[in-house]
Amino acid sequence: MCLAVPGRVLTVEENAQGMTMGTVSFAGVNKEICLACVPEAKPDDYVIVHAGVAISIVNQQEAEETFEILRRMGELADPGEEGAGAPGAAPAPGPASPGDRLDGAQPLPGPGRQD
Repeated sequence: MCLAVPGRVLTVEENAQGMTMGTVSFAGVNKEICLACVPEAKPDDYVIVHAGVAISIVNQQEAEETFEILRRMGELADPGEEGAGAPGAAPAPGPASPGDRLDGAQPLPGPGRQD
């Protein structure tokens, strides 16, 4: 499933390759986003972002309605709350050990391993 979320444009600038980029805030989490598909975007506009690319501009009311829906779903906490962050953001992982697997399965024995 794909999810596109609204964010507020903070800055707009052209990068070294001539592509329009901007800093976009998602509930206080700022990300560098490609604005090439919405070249008319300016600071304080709200944009819908999918996979790091702004795909459309929306009005503030629509963005706030989407934020409220995400809050109700538990995908967006108010800034400063436990778990606050970008929609769908996972909590920061603890320290990893060599050989740890993300799926929790045990690693297979391999050459030079004492398993």
